[in-house]
Amino acid sequence: MKKIVVLLMSLLTAGAALAAPSKPNIIYFLVDDMGFADCGFNGGKDIRTPNIDTLSAKGTVFQNYYVQPLCSAARACLMTGRLPIHNGIYGALKTDSKFGLPLDERTLPQALHTAGYTTAIVGKWHLGEFQPGYRPMQRGFDHQYGLWYGQIDYFTHERGGRIDWYRDDQPCAEPGYSTHLIAKEAVRLIQQQPKDKPLFLYVPFNAVHGPFQVPESYTEPYKNLRATRATLAGMLAAADEAIGQIMAAVKAANLDSNTLVIFSSDNGGVQPGIRTLNTPLRDGKGTIYEGGVRSAAFAVLPGVIPAGKKVSPPVRLADWYPTLVKLTGADSQQPLPLDGLDIWPLLTQGKAPDRDAFLIVGTSPQRLALRMGDWKLLVNPNQSQAGAKKDPDEEDAGPVAGTAERVELYNLAEDISETKNLAAAEPERVKAMRARLDALTQDVVPSAGAGTPQPKRGAAKK
Repeated sequence: MKKIVVLLMSLLTAGAALAAPSKPNIIYFLVDDMGFADCGFNGGKDIRTPNIDTLSAKGTVFQNYYVQPLCSAARACLMTGRLPIHNGIYGALKTDSKFGLPLDERTLPQALHTAGYTTAIVGKWHLGEFQPGYRPMQRGFDHQYGLWYGQIDYFTHERGGRIDWYRDDQPCAEPGYSTHLIAKEAVRLIQQQPKDKPLFLYVPFNAVHGPFQVPESYTEPYKNLRATRATLAGMLAAADEAIGQIMAAVKAANLDSNTLVIFSSDNGGVQPGIRTLNTPLRDGKGTIYEGGVRSAAFAVLPGVIPAGKKVSPPVRLADWYPTLVKLTGADSQQPLPLDGLDIWPLLTQGKAPDRDAFLIVGTSPQRLALRMGDWKLLVNPNQSQAGAKKDPDEEDAGPVAGTAERVELYNLAEDISETKNLAAAEPERVKAMRARLDALTQDVVPSAGAGTPQPKRGAAKK
């Protein structure tokens, strides 16, 4: 009888380990413009990222984690669970943009409020600022600290002739290197968070986005690298240090056993081969090739998400919205339909999301890609960004009007670097995949900044 009781207790304990703890704290670390192979855990050799690598080993690494080609689009997907063809944010907002994330979009922090979460953003917003209603505190965040736009001077926090640094959406003049200040504020919020209330802490670093600046001490270990690479290495090392400080605060507050940590870039690496490393992926930021839309990423939740594991089914930023809403018990009623799917069964049970096709949206409604299994179809892919000197944030989003449509097809299992276009050799596959792509994009909306009224929001596609 005693042995039976012990066995039952053991089984109950094992079952409890598979269930998510009640309302875990959530931290999302988003590194700006990081390359696919810049971190050690994802193949990097020349930049030291010990805190990120140690953290990744405690959780599950995504092998096919899709983001967006540019900054604002990625953030919009994360905040809404919807793709650019439905939320209208395809690229990167500029300093003079007179639009932002549409106000009828429900955001992740707004949803998490219904589950009792304190919500905070510490870092780069980049989803609208030209009117108060578009700013973070009006979009569901209880606390805000950092920059509204991007491309600020890391030391003076200026961009476009004025300081872009705020606390709770009010101008804030605080001296210091921005990555250091972001870490300090995140630690403060963790230390002050009431123990009986869960926290959603969104930490979108402006590092390693340009301008490329870092205290000289961070580049000292990288004098063997070319100057452009050494500066970026120092910037990523500073971000790694910041993540280490934030996670130390989580542990000191005894929150580490009940905190879900997510890590990724917002888009592919900028200027691959010059600054970042996207090996073995083709091209980088701004493109719909793998190097522009695929990120190093992982998720950690001790005792729930397996440690030291890798998962291969494709997932994307937009999947976190429904995943976190369900995980936390937040109100799931949506004013607009979602594109993301719940990926918790994938993380905890290895069960792939139920979708036969995976849509990838580029920097305009005309730049699209579709994955079906190992096959990837691209329509109007960008010209190569390899060696580009201009940041894709500042470039035109779509194909030139009147140019012929370009279609490419690759088998990613055999050709992850997308070097051999098989479109001419596989006409029937191209035809079938193009038909599926057209079906998934019937209700596409124009850019939120196009200056024309958006059509009625249609049903989201998976």
